[in-house]
Amino acid sequence: MSDTPAFGRHQPATHTIIHLSDPHFLAGGARHPGGSDSDGNLSHTLAAVRRVHPHPSAIVVTGDLADLGEPDAYRRLRAALEPAGRDLGCPIVWVAGNHDERPVLRAELLDAPATQEPVTGVWDLDGLRLIALDTSVPGWHHGDLDRGQLDWLTGILAQPAPHGTLLAMHHPPLPAHVPLFDILELRHQEELAEVIAGTDVRGILAGHLHYSSSGMFAGVPVSVASSTCYTMNLARPADEVNGMDAAQSFQLVHVRPDVITHTVVPVAQAPTGDYFSAEWTARMAALSPADRLEVFSRKPPRALA
Repeated sequence: MSDTPAFGRHQPATHTIIHLSDPHFLAGGARHPGGSDSDGNLSHTLAAVRRVHPHPSAIVVTGDLADLGEPDAYRRLRAALEPAGRDLGCPIVWVAGNHDERPVLRAELLDAPATQEPVTGVWDLDGLRLIALDTSVPGWHHGDLDRGQLDWLTGILAQPAPHGTLLAMHHPPLPAHVPLFDILELRHQEELAEVIAGTDVRGILAGHLHYSSSGMFAGVPVSVASSTCYTMNLARPADEVNGMDAAQSFQLVHVRPDVITHTVVPVAQAPTGDYFSAEWTARMAALSPADRLEVFSRKPPRALA
């Protein structure tokens, strides 16, 4: 929950979600062929998470938790994230991706029976409902939702939540920038659209693409978080896009009564200015709306050439 005062036309956020995706952990802390360090990059990400918001409503990790489905990879990921959840006082929502193996994920992260049952769940975050779907298909990399999961979702959405609902899934119901990546897209999107039409679903959180993206699906905003492990270098021709160990990020999801925003937070060390500070914020907050406008909005006189 947020206690930040409102200075503009929008009310403060009622909930803040930390949206991470695609950590791709490997057993023993091994590096990926391109050199990406899953453990180290997630550690840098969590340090940034702790700085930007001390009391989030939840940390949501939208899939590809492990790269090869190894038990030790899940144990390492759990050991990295659960202390952060405890320190921040929020639940961690694990979402299955195409690189995950359901039985191992369930056993190592959920302390649940090691079965092929979909990894799903529902969280009541002070009136904001979060539903995790499992778009993974055992033995394949494309995504899908079977009739059983869609019927389950239909039953839950029959009753609206006070602050509405967010869906979390791995495969986004959006087109991809990379050519032929639609081979790995989510199947049966029309059926999902029918289920969420007319419900209180306010947003969809997804991953899978390894770059940040957004769009609309069945009238619902979709936000794709990039990977904490490695990202796609989109500054190349579309048919030459490949992974790179740079530009990792996560997203801050601010839920307000009238709108939800998704802010990309880069995880980078760079020289940063010091004009906007806690002291500056306190000084502005102490002023009246008219004085704040005068101090911060009015341009100084400038000589015309």
